[in-house]
Amino acid sequence: MINKQLPKIWFGGDYNPEQWDRETWDEDVRMFKLAGIDVATLNVFSWAQNQPDEDTCHFEWLDEQIDRLYEQGIYTCLATSTAAHPAWMAKKYPDVLRVDFHGQQRKFGGRHNSCPNSPTYRKYSERIAEKLAARYKEHPGVLIWHVSNEYGGYCYCGHCEAAFREWLKEKYKTLDEVNRVWNTRFWGHTFYDWDEIVAPSALSEERKGSETDFQGISIDYRRFMSDSLLECFQLEYNALKKHTPDTPVTTNLMGTFPMLDYFKWGKEMDVVSWDNYPAMDTPVSYTAMTHDLMRGLKSGQPFMLMEQTPSQQNWQSYNSLKRPGVMRLWSYQAVARGADTVLYFQLRRSAGATEKFHGAVIEHAGHEHTRVFRETAELGRELDVLSDEVLDSRVQARAAIVFDWENRWAVDLSSGPSAALDYVTEVHKYYEALYKQNIQVDMIGVEEDLSGYDLVIAPVLYMVKRGYADKLKTFVNNGGTFVTTFFSGIVDEHDLVTLGGYPGELRSLLGIWAEEIDALPPEKKNQIVMKEPWEHGQKEYNCRLLFDLIHAESAEVLAEYGSDFYAGMPVVTKNSYGSGNAFYVASSPEGDFLKDFLRDLCEKQGIAPLVTYADDGVEASERRSNSGSYLFLMNHNDRTSSFDIGERQTEDLLTGETVTGAHTLEPKGVMILKDSQ
Repeated sequence: MINKQLPKIWFGGDYNPEQWDRETWDEDVRMFKLAGIDVATLNVFSWAQNQPDEDTCHFEWLDEQIDRLYEQGIYTCLATSTAAHPAWMAKKYPDVLRVDFHGQQRKFGGRHNSCPNSPTYRKYSERIAEKLAARYKEHPGVLIWHVSNEYGGYCYCGHCEAAFREWLKEKYKTLDEVNRVWNTRFWGHTFYDWDEIVAPSALSEERKGSETDFQGISIDYRRFMSDSLLECFQLEYNALKKHTPDTPVTTNLMGTFPMLDYFKWGKEMDVVSWDNYPAMDTPVSYTAMTHDLMRGLKSGQPFMLMEQTPSQQNWQSYNSLKRPGVMRLWSYQAVARGADTVLYFQLRRSAGATEKFHGAVIEHAGHEHTRVFRETAELGRELDVLSDEVLDSRVQARAAIVFDWENRWAVDLSSGPSAALDYVTEVHKYYEALYKQNIQVDMIGVEEDLSGYDLVIAPVLYMVKRGYADKLKTFVNNGGTFVTTFFSGIVDEHDLVTLGGYPGELRSLLGIWAEEIDALPPEKKNQIVMKEPWEHGQKEYNCRLLFDLIHAESAEVLAEYGSDFYAGMPVVTKNSYGSGNAFYVASSPEGDFLKDFLRDLCEKQGIAPLVTYADDGVEASERRSNSGSYLFLMNHNDRTSSFDIGERQTEDLLTGETVTGAHTLEPKGVMILKDSQ
């Protein structure tokens, strides 16, 4: 479990008492206890409060808050306050200020405005983290450290440019190797001195969005920036561990946030935590996928839901309220997929500035007689009862989908073939097809061991890193089923094309080669015409976006294109390789195809859905421990919906009711069915 000091599902969230008076503090504690809140995250943005000048630190206010909460049975998730540097620091040491993509140095303001390679920022952030650790190392109320907040944002200043050159020297050793991997003979870019290398920005290689003239340079800068920010985290992490080696350390991630390689970050965190802020129209399958992705950063270990809103965001274009029951439903979705905490931003709604309209447990009304507070308090009571059961149990899956941030950067930065190609969208399509059939999935990185899976899917595996093709071949040779798609096997980790025909290093595994890739506007379609339809499947499906023109070598052709000049060419193939099979889908298919295709593959591998039947909109997820299994059923519909668990004999932990066979769920309803057999 995350921390044995509080062996339950933690319930609480971000709290900013420094924004309020003493009378409000007393009222907050009263309401926290009414809601069952037992963890408060303190000190996230309080650096200026803690350190009014270069030589002075004041922590007395923080002492008081941690003590008074602990005396009332409320523990602290203690942040290091380094997410926003103080104004005096920016004035005295302007090197802490970032230079933006367009070459302008920022002034003080906002947050996430610190240059990750600023010597000043690194010195003072490490120093204050160590001061906090030394001060609170023996405080029984401090459960976990929260470093900074939502790391992100790139810098293009002179410090970063110089650090980038050093990063390149460490990675490539020589300029000759840099010139080779970046293909700098193109457009006369050959570098003869390290100081000739500049950051890829609007002043050099890149333009708006993800447009760049040199993908190799731009991908490496993203790697470097992700590493630079990670080094800032590690400096604080090490300072904290020096004094509190047994207290876990985390920082809050942001799901599919594009700027950082979260698989690399996950290795350095004691526990993964993340902030979940879907919009009203975000597909629930996308949120489920992101929970699974965050769980996958540390090979299936329980994670923290660090932030969610109990009602509404403030920063979206249309900040819709969570409808009655949705906050509870989405909280259970997180727990169902591996979260051992349910925390909110924020506990009391701010009175001013940009987050004054961001929802909170305690709204501006200031009392407990609100819908949001009632729903929060009821969930707190339920989680308190559930904790002994589901805490520290694990999600287990035999199917996995590969997600790789570096591959994503490469796809996004690719100069063609289609502006409509979006890596995350294509990954989600495959995930959604399994989600809708209530088949449990792990989201994994390219370094994950594949031996525990029967089915591995890697959509748009454009970048095949060194050794990964051999890893996939071993998996399939040993009996696994592998699926990949169009625009795969194109380049190596430097974005250099693997010559000899696509899909490059995957060619022998897939038993095909591709000579061209057609790209059509998203509204233009072709057809996937099946040679032999699956049982209960269709004869023909639509496909769009990209169309690989492939030739079967050792592969069996399962479907052909239905129109255009490549009508009759293969679009879906299957290649036997050792004891397993590798499939290639040469275009972006409609959802019905993926539903039928993946259902067939799962049946052949003996991967069964978690339920015998469920209406559309009913989500199933299961956690397991030594004491049994916990099947979560969640109805995302606005109507009563049905499911069937077959002959399993279960107990609903929320009601004590015995449940077997067919059953119904009320709108936005949740059941947690324990099966100890």
